[in-house]
Amino acid sequence: MDAVDQLCPNCGLCCDGTLFADVELRAGDDARRLVKLGLSLKKKGQIKMAFTQPCACFDGTLCKIYGDRPKRCRLFECGLLKKVNAGEMTAGAALKKISKAKALVKNVEDLLGTFASDDKGAALSERYAAAMNEPADLASGNADRHGKLMQAYRDLMEMVQKDFLRKG
Repeated sequence: MDAVDQLCPNCGLCCDGTLFADVELRAGDDARRLVKLGLSLKKKGQIKMAFTQPCACFDGTLCKIYGDRPKRCRLFECGLLKKVNAGEMTAGAALKKISKAKALVKNVEDLLGTFASDDKGAALSERYAAAMNEPADLASGNADRHGKLMQAYRDLMEMVQKDFLRKG
């Protein structure tokens, strides 16, 4: 089994809205074909097109359009995948990191669920921003909720930056 077959079906953080809020199309991507396949495209800036995250073609484990996925998706390798492919980490160690990251995501999602603004269909960063924009009221105790969410999101983002989005 190669690293992609071992890691990706157990992870999905690049598709579920955890790592990215959207993914820009690249030269050679056929926007019309991708829409027909189920991607929801939006204009990003004057010229660029992107599809929103969580990806509509991600079933929670696998990409439903894997063979026809956009170029950016074909080229993306997270830091863990790079380390395993380079022999710097075992697949087992990477799977443990994935499990830890998913536990951190669940903690953030559980906290987000206590906020009125939570839109489970949006990327995690957008959900977090909306929750943090809700007024904090010391009298009602929701300021503590804000603090817990800030800490949980910070912990997750530290791991994401270190293990999933590292360059090289």
